[in-house]
Amino acid sequence: MNALNRLHAELGPAVSVDPDELAASRVDRSGWVADGTPLAIVRARGVADVQATLRIASEFGVPVVTRGAGTGVAGGACGSDGSIVLSVAGMNRILEIRPEDELAVVEPGVINQDLNDALAEHGLWFAPDPASKAISTVGGNIATNAGGLLCAKYGVTREAVLALTVVLADGSILKTGHRTVKGVTGYDLTALLTGSEGTLGVIVEATVRTLALPTGDTVTVGAVFPDIAAAAAASAAVTAGRLRPAVMELIDAVSVAIIADYLGPEASSTLPLTQGAFLLVQLDGDAALVHAERAAEVLRAAGGIVELSDDAASGESLLAIRRAFHPALTAHGEVLIEDVCVPRSRMAEMFEIISGISERTGIVIPTVAHAGDGNLHPNFVIKADPHRAVDDPIVPEAVWAAANELFHAALELGGTLTGEHGVGVLKQRWLAEELGDTGFDLQRRLKAVFDPKGILGPGTMFAS
Repeated sequence: MNALNRLHAELGPAVSVDPDELAASRVDRSGWVADGTPLAIVRARGVADVQATLRIASEFGVPVVTRGAGTGVAGGACGSDGSIVLSVAGMNRILEIRPEDELAVVEPGVINQDLNDALAEHGLWFAPDPASKAISTVGGNIATNAGGLLCAKYGVTREAVLALTVVLADGSILKTGHRTVKGVTGYDLTALLTGSEGTLGVIVEATVRTLALPTGDTVTVGAVFPDIAAAAAASAAVTAGRLRPAVMELIDAVSVAIIADYLGPEASSTLPLTQGAFLLVQLDGDAALVHAERAAEVLRAAGGIVELSDDAASGESLLAIRRAFHPALTAHGEVLIEDVCVPRSRMAEMFEIISGISERTGIVIPTVAHAGDGNLHPNFVIKADPHRAVDDPIVPEAVWAAANELFHAALELGGTLTGEHGVGVLKQRWLAEELGDTGFDLQRRLKAVFDPKGILGPGTMFAS
């Protein structure tokens, strides 16, 4: 009996070999298309299905790709040739909400926004705020240690995870962490598994920290600067002023021009968007208005044309500029959304380097940054090629060559290859450069402890 027969025998209707479903599992939001055809998709209905899948995969040496909503942008959840795609999207129950302990227990397939909708009834929220929160799962947020617009103030996913239940490669169960606020017993396996991208085990349950919903006002400030260097300097001045925005987003002039064209004259903001780079600052809490007025003063002193909004409607019009970034780009073709992070003090240099790469290569690279934490998202818009075969790579080599320059530059500035998207398949070729020989070797050996047969996440982080 082979692995596929065993899957059918033990898991029955949970197993699919439908060609359309197999093809759909080969892609994610990055545009990456995995080679070949997966062996099967297992739509796990519970922990027992995950355990059975991994026991069978381990016995037959079949690779396993864990997949949630498929919203990743690093290729880490794409079904590769001959692999079992283990979908946990159907494990989507909120198992427990404990307002008195400020925690929730969820299955991995729970949508981030659905969890927040349930928590809101108790005056709580789950702080990790990826742009994909309306469609991404909590399990995926944990697997990639997702960030987002709010993480400079409220933290990334790792800071919100208290405990995990994980199925290891051989089908055994590992429980990590605590339900308590404090806990330092043994090595912190919860933190290790958060951001491990499905290469060490499959998350089947998570206990997450929740926060009280912010009280007071939410005030939004938008500002236009002559160029990205001035805007980046202004964002640094906000931080230096000991103001702590919930959101601080920086958009370069190339992107702003595309957004302004996309929004058209109907855009309700009164700011002259076509005159340069855009900085969005949003503050919340009881002193939000006072802090926003101080931020506006800082931005004006830095040379910005400033608009302050303390009402929902006009605040939404400023936020709409940032939210239009990706729709505006995708209107022009496929978008490779990249992700590097540098010290906040080096953001202006990184923008300048990106601009130089763009000018030298002729490749337009619109870039937005979470200015509160130095996380930049350079984007490459790839126009449709009518002659491209279905299995041809969407991203041309010229784009990867430009991205290679960009990654090296981020490392030279003391930064990292990825602030929140993860390494996945797309960035594994650069991983050793950042980690160094000793660190890279240690991480490979660490993976072998959890996954001695190397079946989990083939090609993710490390070459297969």
